[in-house]
Amino acid sequence: MKSKVEIDAGVCGFCTTVCAQSDNGQNVTFEIESGCQKIEEFSRVLQEKSPIDAYAEMSPGQDGVILSAADTAVSGCCKGCIVPLGLFKAMQVAAGLALPKDVTLKIVKED
Repeated sequence: MKSKVEIDAGVCGFCTTVCAQSDNGQNVTFEIESGCQKIEEFSRVLQEKSPIDAYAEMSPGQDGVILSAADTAVSGCCKGCIVPLGLFKAMQVAAGLALPKDVTLKIVKED
């Protein structure tokens, strides 16, 4: 199964496209396109560890490859970047472990 997620990361202005594919419902590969250098580094780290075992990623008590790679590559002001979670959701859909459904964050500054 294939899934595609288009992510607008917010104030940084970078958009990322994630394509995830699984031929067996467990092992997932990714194609990631982004103008962000940190996300490009994150993509390189994931490619080295590919394919990603979706079942292992969702196991309780483990950080998993995706979130560990994000912790290393996406640091500093980008620590709260939504792209790694968008990639995680793409993995779930590609592996047949979740239905495709948009997620939304609306951030409002209140005084």
